[in-house]
Amino acid sequence: MEKELRLENFLPYQLAVLSNTVSTTVARAYDKRFKVSIPEWRVIAILGRFPGLSAVEVAERTMMDKVAVSRAVTKLIKNGRIEREFADADRRRSILNLSAEGKVLHDEIAQVALRFERDLVDGFSEEEMKSLTSIMERLMARAKLIGPP
Repeated sequence: MEKELRLENFLPYQLAVLSNTVSTTVARAYDKRFKVSIPEWRVIAILGRFPGLSAVEVAERTMMDKVAVSRAVTKLIKNGRIEREFADADRRRSILNLSAEGKVLHDEIAQVALRFERDLVDGFSEEEMKSLTSIMERLMARAKLIGPP
C-alpha cells in the first residue's frame, strides 16, 4: 500500500473512473438506440426481473438515489414503458410493472447489454472472470463492513 495518496493509484478512484467509463460508453448506446438513460434502464431491468416493486424497493435493489429513481419512474410512466398501480392496503404505496412496450424494450436492451458485457470481457479467461467476481464481492462486503470513514 502507498504511504502517500496518489489519486491515480487510489483504488476507490480507479473503481470510480472504471465505472464512469463503462457506464458512459453503455449509456451512449442506450440513449442513441433506445432513448433511455442509465437510471431508466436500471429501473426497467430491475422491474423485468422483479415485477411489482415500489420505487423505494427499486432504489434499494439498484443502490440508486431515490430522487434518480423517482425521476426515471416518472419519465418511464410518461413514455408508457412502465405502469403504476396503488396497493389496496396502503394507497400511498405504488406498485410498478413494465408495460407491454416496456417488456419489449427490456428484452431488446438486455440483448445489447449482454453483447456489451461479452465485448468488455473478451479475452478474459474463465479463471480470470471468477477471480474478478470474487474480488468484487469481497470489496463490496468490506465496503459495507467498514462503512463511511
